[in-house]
Amino acid sequence: MSKILTGGVGKIEVADTVKQLALDGVEVIVSSDMDAAMKLRAGQADYYLGTCHTGAGASLGVLVGLLGKDACHTFGRSVPSPEAVAALLDDGKKVFGFALDQIDAVAPVLARAIAARAA
Repeated sequence: MSKILTGGVGKIEVADTVKQLALDGVEVIVSSDMDAAMKLRAGQADYYLGTCHTGAGASLGVLVGLLGKDACHTFGRSVPSPEAVAALLDDGKKVFGFALDQIDAVAPVLARAIAARAA
C-alpha cells in the first residue's frame, strides 16, 4: 500500500481525482505541505502531490527545503508521459508538483504509476 499525501491550492481536487480512479494499493490523504514533509521524513507516507497556480515553485517550496531537491520534481505546466513518471520514480522522486489547471491530466498519470509499484 502506497500512501499519497496531497497539498497546495488544489489538494482536495487532487485527492478526489485520485480517489475516483479506485486504484488498488493506493491511499490518498489531504495534507498540508509541512505535515507532508514531516510524514515523508518519518516514513509515515510515501509520496506527495502538490499544486499551485504555475506548478513551478509554491507547490513544493517547503518540501524541497526539508527533503532536498533530489526527492522532488516539478512538472510545472507540462503533462508527463507514464514512461517519464516511471523514470522519475525509479530515480527516487517522491514529491511532485504541477499546475492547478493540470490536475485532471497529471494526477491520474502519477497515481497509476505509483499504484503499479504498489502491486
